[in-house]
Amino acid sequence: MRIRIFYSLIFLLIISTGTVFAQEPPITVQTNDNNYDEEDTIVISGKVSIVLDGVNVVLQLFNGGNMIEIAQIIVAQDGSYSHTILAEGPLWRTAGTILVRASYDIAGGTTTETEFNFAPKSELVETTTNFEVNAGSNGTFDVEYTIKGGTIKDIIVDPSIFAIIVQIESTDEGTVSLDLPREFIGAEKQDGKDDSFIILIDGIEVSYQESVVHSDSRVITINFEEGDSDIEIIGTYVVPEFGTIVMMILIVGIMTIILASKNKFQIKV
Repeated sequence: MRIRIFYSLIFLLIISTGTVFAQEPPITVQTNDNNYDEEDTIVISGKVSIVLDGVNVVLQLFNGGNMIEIAQIIVAQDGSYSHTILAEGPLWRTAGTILVRASYDIAGGTTTETEFNFAPKSELVETTTNFEVNAGSNGTFDVEYTIKGGTIKDIIVDPSIFAIIVQIESTDEGTVSLDLPREFIGAEKQDGKDDSFIILIDGIEVSYQESVVHSDSRVITINFEEGDSDIEIIGTYVVPEFGTIVMMILIVGIMTIILASKNKFQIKV
């Protein structure tokens, strides 16, 4: 009878232990992005289910079967681990899908894997050209640009918010530099000095860099992420003639209100 009870307890222990391992894998691994370019910082992290003193996680990175990185990572008390790699050097010269393999010496050794896409600088497509922007009755004007990590589909003038909207198709994280002609768009203070533009990417405000300032244009550079589509560049004016039209509409509106008020007064009299 006691033997039966003993084996029953052992059986229940095995089942419960198996259930725990089924819910929580022995080791996990992940990266903080799915796409990296040369000189990017790659963060690899994960967790082990059981912490063993003196046992490290072994990370190996392979590109086309060739190992390009190996490291031993100390596991924290909570089972987590993390490792940072700078994607540069002679082994980071070939584009491809990078295999990340994490190993942990538990139950005879366990491994898990993940992947990410890598592109060296020589593979990154950078385009520099002019885009002809339609300004309605004001004709057109050119915006010289350089884009890396995507393409420009259209540039639209939006006079209601004193902005131009740059529509892009982003295939990767990248940058776009725009040479904005002051004659058609700008951001100025009341004293005529340059002010900052407001930059929105898909409705979210982001920062930008301004490296070159000419007397007739301003060059700004904006970073974007894969999947971003609309970049709004908002200033204090866009295509000056639009400002005149807005003022005329405002004057007409005020005149209409005055006339309507006058007629109403005359009717009461």
